[in-house]
Amino acid sequence: MTEIDNTLALSRAGIDTYRQPVVFMREDCHVCRAEGFAALTRIEVTLGDRSVIATLNVLTNGDWLPDDTAALSEEAWAALKPQPGDRASFTHPEPPDSVSAIRAKVYGETLEQQRFDAIIRDVLDHRLSDLDLAAFITACAGDRLSIAETIALTRSMQAAGETLDWGGAEIYDKHCVGGLPGNRTTPIIVSIIAAAGLMIPKTSSRAITSPAGTADTMEVMAPVSLDIPALRRVVEAEGGCIVWGGNLALSPADDVLIRIERPLDFDSDGQLVASVLSKKAAVGAKRVLIDVPVGPTAKVRSAETAAALAERLRAVGKAIGLTLSIHQSDGTAPVGRGIGPALEAQDVLAVLRRNENFPVDLRDRALDIAGALLDLVPETGSAGGRKVAAQLLDSGAAEAKFMAICDAQGGFTEPGEARYHAVITSRTAGRLIAIDNRRIARTAKLAGAPRQQLAGLRLLVQIGDHIEFGKPLFEIHAETLGELEYARSYAEAQLGLCTIEEAN
Repeated sequence: MTEIDNTLALSRAGIDTYRQPVVFMREDCHVCRAEGFAALTRIEVTLGDRSVIATLNVLTNGDWLPDDTAALSEEAWAALKPQPGDRASFTHPEPPDSVSAIRAKVYGETLEQQRFDAIIRDVLDHRLSDLDLAAFITACAGDRLSIAETIALTRSMQAAGETLDWGGAEIYDKHCVGGLPGNRTTPIIVSIIAAAGLMIPKTSSRAITSPAGTADTMEVMAPVSLDIPALRRVVEAEGGCIVWGGNLALSPADDVLIRIERPLDFDSDGQLVASVLSKKAAVGAKRVLIDVPVGPTAKVRSAETAAALAERLRAVGKAIGLTLSIHQSDGTAPVGRGIGPALEAQDVLAVLRRNENFPVDLRDRALDIAGALLDLVPETGSAGGRKVAAQLLDSGAAEAKFMAICDAQGGFTEPGEARYHAVITSRTAGRLIAIDNRRIARTAKLAGAPRQQLAGLRLLVQIGDHIEFGKPLFEIHAETLGELEYARSYAEAQLGLCTIEEAN
């Protein structure tokens, strides 16, 4: 009996599918027909002792691809590392063990450690489809994860990657749960903490649902895609770093889950806590401060929600050996003036450089959080941290440390300006009493942020300002006229974006 040939030559498609291995195959390909593959089929690709589970994209008009060849996305190519002339085999993979656990969670069952371990293992092995991952994320949303399950998920996510060992040194870290546009305190805080002689290897994410993540803003000024040896060199030289966590093997499953969470556009407390604290533990941190902004249009909207989140954070932190402090802050309005990577970077530099027109609210918030983190240092003494933080900032020590960190990460770059600007003005007069965080963030995203680094918007007013008719409220920045008009049209249609209380 003749054995079926299920092999194909390999080519590089040159397509970035962001952490998702994808195979491109012609529909008239003999392997596609023989194996019964269809679009979005999960297939196992094996080359020697290496294999990867990938999603199949079927070409109905595949003139660019020979019928005896499969093209690999960048992620699949990196996993298999083929050489010229290599042929790989293509088969149906065994059903993943964790699908039954995901199904159980969908129907409301409580999962134990072993089942979370299986899910995270299959996440990293690419054995779960995007539909499987979306089902898991949805089943865990809201309050569907108990604290015990959150602890188990956190441990699974940390154990799936590398945990840094700093030889007994005390490691500090901070995180903001987000939802507040322009709240770019991290580069300032890291500079202050490192200038104080402490170690703070800060890994940050790119934007999920916001106009900029810390990594997006920092990348405007210095490289952030460092590997672990480079991260170690920076921290050992300067005491701190601000790098993108997605390039590291620290809680790597989180970046896969974030890829699914981004289009779903929601977070859950359990997954948020597991994501944040697994990364803090993986970076080797022992003393951690979590900032929780609370406001009607922030991610956390009430004191009751903040209290429930704080309880979950403390319980998980204690279970995995972290000394955790929760800092509740004002989340009623954006922080600083810039919203978008380059515009937020300009605000950060204005504070560090002590410019005459620096955003006072960003400076004060950074000092509050840096001070609270310094209060976790036994030698600082209770409530003395903010004074130390202010001295380090006002003396220029924090600025010098920031520049040294940038140099160590690959060199500093001054933020640029977008090509196109449009000013949105007030249609009434009175006192500005509210800015909608979500709508202002959406305006910045429609302008192109964070994909376009120079895009976003600059606030020209603050809560409490007296507003005259026709007064400029904010300025939209974009790299293309199309995005500028898109954002302007949205902003002009949003009457509740800026709430002005008319004078009697």
